[in-house]
Amino acid sequence: MGKVNTMETLELPQAPMLCSGHAACPGCVEALTVRHVLAVLGPDTMAVIPPSCMAIISGPQPFSSLRIPVYQPTLEASAAAASGLRRALDSQGKHETQVVVLAGDGGTYDIGFQCLSSAAERNENILYLCLDNEGYMNTGAQKSSSTPHYAKTSSTPEGKATRKKNLTEIMAAHRVPYAATASVGFLADLVRKVEKAKAMRGFRIITLLVPCIDGWGLADDGGLAAARHAVECGAFPLYEVEDGERYTLNHAARTRPVADYLSLQRRYQQLDEQGAARLQAEVDEGWSRLMRQVGMSQA
Repeated sequence: MGKVNTMETLELPQAPMLCSGHAACPGCVEALTVRHVLAVLGPDTMAVIPPSCMAIISGPQPFSSLRIPVYQPTLEASAAAASGLRRALDSQGKHETQVVVLAGDGGTYDIGFQCLSSAAERNENILYLCLDNEGYMNTGAQKSSSTPHYAKTSSTPEGKATRKKNLTEIMAAHRVPYAATASVGFLADLVRKVEKAKAMRGFRIITLLVPCIDGWGLADDGGLAAARHAVECGAFPLYEVEDGERYTLNHAARTRPVADYLSLQRRYQQLDEQGAARLQAEVDEGWSRLMRQVGMSQA
């Protein structure tokens, strides 16, 4: 099992790829995440950004807060647009230029899933990053299929009645070269995974947990705490899958109960102790399933 070093000092380039003055909300974890992702990818990168929080952060064309070319396709077409850009660059001999998708969970788990699955099946040489804030946050915090069970949203005011879709397992079933989860709450692990994905070829996808200050009902400075709690309770495990078979768990210690994570968020304020216990049981079940996958992979 891989070990996460949470105390390592990380140095970023002096000239950031995400400029100050962008349109993110105060305390936005997504801006912090993308700042580090782009610092790893470097200037020889082209970004595909569908309608999402990231599209607002990056700015309306022809203006941009990113120091790299940005193409904004329709919400459902990110993976197809990235595939086209990759082939156009290859035809020009620009094989080292990275093509990265920066999409939200709505454009990944839901509306863009058909294109995503097709690109994965074709093993397109693109890096797909899902900035998962667990809902359609920039249009009023409606639920997506990434929204967790019982979470309150503007379209599920009494709590979502269904579980969160396990995107990483679905992508691993496509047997793509690399599928992983990461969180800015464990920054060294996130940077390592982006570096690893950058050095690979073929279809690579990393799902990045991005707590939403407003949509989750967090304190203004509570995004990083929520990101860490999600990993520490097992609600968002950090792991990676290579070629659909080799599982590596990156943070093995569950050091707090799910209730600690829920208590940070207003979207769970309606949940009683029995509901919290049901969520704990779901997380325990998912953790046990992941442990079996890791064990079989090591065997």
